[in-house]
Amino acid sequence: MSEPFQISVSRAAKVPLATQIHAALRDAIRDGRLAGGARLPSWRDLATQLGVSRGTVREAYERLIDEQLVIGLGAAGTRVVERIAHVPSSAQPREALPLPHLYHDFENVPLTFQMGVPAQDAFPFTLWSRIMARAARSAAAAPVGYPDPRGHPDLRREIAAYLAIARGLRCTPAQVFITAGFSGALGLVTRALRLEGKTAWLEDPGFPLTRTALQMAGMSVAAVPVDAEGIDVAEGVRRAPSAALAVVTPGQQAPLGMTLALARRQALLEWAGGAGAWIVEDDYLSELQLKGRAAPALASLDREGRVLHVGTFSKTISPALRLGFLVVPPSLLPVFGDAAASLAPAPAAPVQRAVTEFMAEGHYFRHLRRMKRLYAARRDAVVARMREAAGGRVRIEAAGGLSVRVVLPDGARDTDIAVQALPFGLAPVPLSMWYADDPRPRGLVLGITNLVERRIASDCARLMDLVGQFG
Repeated sequence: MSEPFQISVSRAAKVPLATQIHAALRDAIRDGRLAGGARLPSWRDLATQLGVSRGTVREAYERLIDEQLVIGLGAAGTRVVERIAHVPSSAQPREALPLPHLYHDFENVPLTFQMGVPAQDAFPFTLWSRIMARAARSAAAAPVGYPDPRGHPDLRREIAAYLAIARGLRCTPAQVFITAGFSGALGLVTRALRLEGKTAWLEDPGFPLTRTALQMAGMSVAAVPVDAEGIDVAEGVRRAPSAALAVVTPGQQAPLGMTLALARRQALLEWAGGAGAWIVEDDYLSELQLKGRAAPALASLDREGRVLHVGTFSKTISPALRLGFLVVPPSLLPVFGDAAASLAPAPAAPVQRAVTEFMAEGHYFRHLRRMKRLYAARRDAVVARMREAAGGRVRIEAAGGLSVRVVLPDGARDTDIAVQALPFGLAPVPLSMWYADDPRPRGLVLGITNLVERRIASDCARLMDLVGQFG
């Protein structure tokens, strides 16, 4: 380990020694003081240097390996991975990151309890690499010309067929537009329908970035509360009777997890038809229902052409694809075709071709089946370990979707807990940030997709220690 980098530990600190060592090494790797390929001291040497046990150093190194910051090479030692590139910290600009409690270290390995990212350890990377390579070659050999701004025709056909089977939504490929994820779809909707200056309903609680996106599109946002049956349509009419848009998560409400009741679905569709309003159905988890069969899409009940169905591959394949899709009513095809061509054409062809092959060869359905089993087991493990660690002090709930919710008492500082958890490699999301209106319930939302199974019990115990300190 080269100078001037040194590690110091304090036995007087509340933070465990292994965590102090891990944090020091992690920060040194990320800011470039430890370059790619640098060899770390052996467990014995570093333990002797710091006056700690070898097991303490081993725990710190194993966490770095789990985070893919270092790699163990046996007799060749433990080395910093080569792929990490940095500029000196003095040259790094201070970035204003969107909602830091939702995002942690872009383009790095997800942290424990982080939401919105599928399991990194269970994705078929070898298969996907082969498919991506074939797709890149195919795209490179394709005629040189402008691609269809609505998306590759083959991918649109595959998505239409998938939606008919998995979501009960019958549509033609012509109704499917390929977008840059959910955000790209929402931007396309607000532009094509010219909604600037109008009001949108948004569930309360609801995804914070959706609220921000609507406001940036020049819309006023009316927070509409949800209850055990989903969004309260009658309350929405009372609060914003002239709204032009409603953005909802009917399949599994984000972040509470309930499915929108049939009566509420019908009321929402009746409101949209009568008011001439539009509904954006954010089907962010698609069919990833961990118990029972996912409810059909809201758009499958739409008879008046008021629902715009949005899906994404971020939770099922990878957010790095930045790939989603939008299904629009037939009457809107001309205006959305113009908007896509002018303002928001589909993403790059190689990614579209790869997802097409992944779906066409049956890999997508098989992958979803495997992920349902894996996520159900991980959710159950987190619920059990968190309840053991909580000892009845707080309520632990399987929140639906791919998360577990820790319900904190009123006045608890969920944002403080989330900040204090980060040095331990834990990334719970504060529940309060999802709410627009006061009083904001306090809690933590724990993603269950990316866990180190041998550390679930200790990670849950550590989080509950922080809840005890800051709750």
